Amino acid sequence: HVQLVESGGGSVQAGGSLRLSCAASGYISSSYSLGWFRQPPGKEREAVALIYTGDGVANYGPSVQGRFTVSKDNAKNTVYLQMNSLKPEDTGVYFCAARLGWVPLRERWQESTYKFWGQGTQVTVS
Repeated sequence: HVQLVESGGGSVQAGGSLRLSCAASGYISSSYSLGWFRQPPGKEREAVALIYTGDGVANYGPSVQGRFTVSKDNAKNTVYLQMNSLKPEDTGVYFCAARLGWVPLRERWQESTYKFWGQGTQVTVS
Protein backbone atom coordinates (compact mmCIF):
# COMPACT_ATOMS: atom_id res chain seq x y z
CA HIS A 1 0.00 0.00 0.00
CA VAL A 2 1.19 3.52 -0.81
CA GLN A 3 0.34 6.65 1.10
CA LEU A 4 0.62 10.17 -0.29
CA VAL A 5 0.55 13.24 1.91
CA GLU A 6 0.35 16.73 0.46
CA SER A 7 1.41 19.84 2.30
CA GLY A 8 2.24 23.44 1.59
CA GLY A 9 -1.12 24.85 0.63
CA GLY A 10 -2.38 28.17 1.90
CA SER A 11 -3.60 31.60 0.97
CA VAL A 12 -1.57 33.97 -1.15
CA GLN A 13 -2.08 37.14 -3.11
CA ALA A 14 -2.07 37.12 -6.88
CA GLY A 15 1.47 37.12 -8.18
CA GLY A 16 2.76 35.23 -5.18
CA SER A 17 4.26 31.76 -4.88
CA LEU A 18 3.65 28.54 -3.02
CA ARG A 19 5.41 25.21 -2.99
CA LEU A 20 3.42 22.07 -2.51
CA SER A 21 4.96 18.81 -1.37
CA CYS A 22 3.77 15.28 -1.95
CA ALA A 23 5.48 12.77 0.31
CA ALA A 24 5.13 9.12 -0.62
CA SER A 25 5.50 6.25 1.81
CA GLY A 26 4.83 2.55 1.88
CA TYR A 27 5.52 0.07 -0.89
CA ILE A 28 6.83 2.47 -3.50
CA SER A 29 9.98 2.42 -5.56
CA SER A 30 11.91 5.42 -6.83
CA SER A 31 10.20 5.15 -10.22
CA TYR A 32 6.55 6.01 -10.42
CA SER A 33 4.21 8.24 -12.40
CA LEU A 34 2.83 11.14 -10.43
CA GLY A 35 0.28 13.74 -11.31
CA TRP A 36 -0.70 16.98 -9.67
CA PHE A 37 -4.40 17.64 -10.02
CA ARG A 38 -6.48 20.57 -8.92
CA GLN A 39 -10.17 21.01 -8.36
CA PRO A 40 -11.44 24.58 -8.50
CA PRO A 41 -14.61 25.37 -6.56
CA GLY A 42 -17.62 23.87 -8.33
CA LYS A 43 -15.56 22.44 -11.17
CA GLU A 44 -14.11 19.14 -12.27
CA ARG A 45 -10.71 18.00 -11.15
CA GLU A 46 -8.02 18.48 -13.79
CA ALA A 47 -4.39 17.47 -14.17
CA VAL A 48 -2.00 20.41 -14.20
CA ALA A 49 1.45 18.84 -13.98
CA LEU A 50 2.95 15.39 -14.35
CA ILE A 51 6.27 13.76 -13.65
CA TYR A 52 7.79 10.35 -14.06
CA THR A 53 10.20 10.04 -11.17
CA GLY A 54 12.32 7.48 -12.98
CA ASP A 55 13.77 10.08 -15.32
CA GLY A 56 12.41 13.32 -13.89
CA VAL A 57 10.70 14.36 -17.10
CA ALA A 58 7.81 16.69 -16.35
CA ASN A 59 4.86 17.86 -18.40
CA TYR A 60 2.51 20.76 -17.80
CA GLY A 61 -0.98 21.81 -18.71
CA PRO A 62 -1.32 24.96 -20.80
CA SER A 63 -2.79 26.98 -17.94
CA VAL A 64 0.29 26.49 -15.76
CA GLN A 65 3.07 26.14 -18.34
CA GLY A 66 5.88 28.55 -17.52
CA ARG A 67 4.59 29.24 -14.01
CA PHE A 68 4.62 25.85 -12.28
CA THR A 69 7.57 23.51 -11.92
CA VAL A 70 7.58 19.92 -10.75
CA SER A 71 10.67 18.49 -9.14
CA LYS A 72 11.56 15.42 -7.13
CA ASP A 73 13.76 14.32 -4.30
CA ASN A 74 14.16 10.57 -4.62
CA ALA A 75 15.99 10.30 -1.32
CA LYS A 76 12.96 11.72 0.45
CA ASN A 77 10.40 10.10 -1.87
CA THR A 78 8.90 13.54 -2.26
CA VAL A 79 7.67 15.42 -5.30
CA TYR A 80 7.27 19.18 -5.24
CA LEU A 81 5.09 21.57 -7.17
CA GLN A 82 6.54 25.06 -7.23
CA MET A 83 3.83 27.52 -8.17
CA ASN A 84 4.86 31.02 -9.19
CA SER A 85 2.94 34.00 -10.53
CA LEU A 86 -0.21 32.63 -9.01
CA LYS A 87 -3.55 33.80 -10.32
CA PRO A 88 -7.02 33.72 -8.73
CA GLU A 89 -7.97 31.00 -11.21
CA ASP A 90 -5.32 28.76 -9.64
CA THR A 91 -7.52 28.55 -6.55
CA GLY A 92 -8.64 25.05 -5.67
CA VAL A 93 -7.83 21.87 -3.83
CA TYR A 94 -4.61 20.35 -5.09
CA PHE A 95 -4.07 16.61 -5.07
CA CYS A 96 -1.14 14.44 -5.92
CA ALA A 97 -1.75 10.99 -7.32
CA ALA A 98 0.59 8.14 -8.12
CA ARG A 99 0.80 4.94 -10.00
CA LEU A 100 3.74 2.58 -9.75
CA GLY A 101 5.95 2.40 -12.80
CA TRP A 102 5.92 4.18 -16.12
CA VAL A 103 2.64 5.08 -17.80
CA PRO A 104 2.26 6.53 -21.30
CA LEU A 105 2.00 10.29 -21.21
CA ARG A 106 -1.48 10.41 -22.74
CA GLU A 107 -2.74 8.25 -19.90
CA ARG A 108 -1.10 10.32 -17.18
CA TRP A 109 -3.50 13.19 -17.82
CA GLN A 110 -6.41 10.97 -16.77
CA GLU A 111 -7.62 10.56 -13.19
CA SER A 112 -8.46 6.91 -13.77
CA THR A 113 -4.78 6.13 -14.37
CA TYR A 114 -3.83 6.70 -10.76
CA LYS A 115 -4.24 4.20 -7.97
CA PHE A 116 -3.06 6.22 -5.01
CA TRP A 117 -4.25 9.69 -4.01
CA GLY A 118 -3.39 12.18 -1.35
CA GLN A 119 -5.96 13.93 0.77
CA GLY A 120 -5.58 17.28 -0.98
CA THR A 121 -4.40 20.69 0.13
CA GLN A 122 -6.24 23.96 -0.34
CA VAL A 123 -4.69 26.78 -2.36
CA THR A 124 -6.45 30.13 -2.35
CA VAL A 125 -5.24 33.01 -4.49
CA SER A 126 -6.88 36.40 -4.05
